Amino acid sequence: MALTTSLLFVLTGLAGRSGADPGAEGCALPRHPVHHSLGIAPGDGAHPPGHPPTVGEPEAAMLFLSFPDAEPSRTPERIAASYFPATTDFLHRASYGRFRLAPEIDHEWLPMPLPSTAYDIGRDWTPRGREAYLRDALALVAAHRPHLAGVDILYLVADPTAPGVDADATKVVNLEHPVTVAGNELRRVVTLFEGDPPDRLVLAHETGHVLGLPDLYDRPQRPGGNWDRHVGDWDLMGSQFGMAPDLFGWHRWKLGWLDDHQVACPPAGGITLHALRPLAAPPEPGAGSGTDDTRMVVVRTGPSEVLVAEARLPIGNDRDLCTPGVLLYRVRSDVASTRGPIEVIDGRPDGAACHGRSVRPELADAPLDTGMSHRDPVSGARFEVGEREPGGGWWLRVTRP
Repeated sequence: MALTTSLLFVLTGLAGRSGADPGAEGCALPRHPVHHSLGIAPGDGAHPPGHPPTVGEPEAAMLFLSFPDAEPSRTPERIAASYFPATTDFLHRASYGRFRLAPEIDHEWLPMPLPSTAYDIGRDWTPRGREAYLRDALALVAAHRPHLAGVDILYLVADPTAPGVDADATKVVNLEHPVTVAGNELRRVVTLFEGDPPDRLVLAHETGHVLGLPDLYDRPQRPGGNWDRHVGDWDLMGSQFGMAPDLFGWHRWKLGWLDDHQVACPPAGGITLHALRPLAAPPEPGAGSGTDDTRMVVVRTGPSEVLVAEARLPIGNDRDLCTPGVLLYRVRSDVASTRGPIEVIDGRPDGAACHGRSVRPELADAPLDTGMSHRDPVSGARFEVGEREPGGGWWLRVTRP
């Protein structure tokens, strides 16, 4: 087809037209003082400031809280089995094996001093109820499990059958001022109030927050608003019920799961061609910095803004994906969690797909396929998708004014 011929022609004359490559660091964004900024600073990947290590195996623990107004009908082991190994496997795949979550599972219920109804548990938790709940829970940890107070990630699971437990209240509580528990400093706690079985991928979503990732869903100001308008099914930080919940490439780069050599940053004033490998494909054995393993193409569009292209296929965490292709999205590091720090670009604005399964059908078919293109109205950059490349992804031509 015409696009393929054009791409091959560009490949032969590419060197004289592309200019100097600024390197991946030229497309990293500055961090801003907003909640869960998506800025990337040197050295963030292995251990972002104020967060647990994102590479390797952090120390983690899951503890279980009961209440005097209910008798638990499930064992901690049964509840833990709803989260593990599913959460561990999801994050292992998303990190290409660089992150392993293997928490210590406590086997007893720790009795809270007050009835579950006394803590005002709900999605918009009152400060009084939240503070009382954490105070009592952390006191139990200090008294009965002091060796777990110093873990990197602490999951506190409430008895799901207690009458005051609201499954919609599950969240990471970020402490404005770290608290000391059994001689150890705690900055955040994952509080789980899920039913049985819990929501799909809920623990992977909350663990993403612990590692520093924002909520990508919207919080509508009026009833009936669309929570999924920013990213739809793409990335579980938007919806844990999405058909394509694997983490965006930008998130993986921020967490140190993608290396700089896997991120292409085309320079302004030229044309570049990229063999864009599937984001979810496992790394090739022995792959290193000299390997052509581009997983993400990033175009700088402003001081705190980039456009990202990545190849998404129905494999791995995305096995239920609706429409494969080259997905485009905009990242802004000066936008806070729930305010739209990432916006998926709809490559087929006149269409929709997977009604009844997708959380937002209008974006379920957003990726571009062979022969399709998109011109960014902000920067003038043009993305043209060619034939499939040998690694299973697509050839992508980027033209920058």
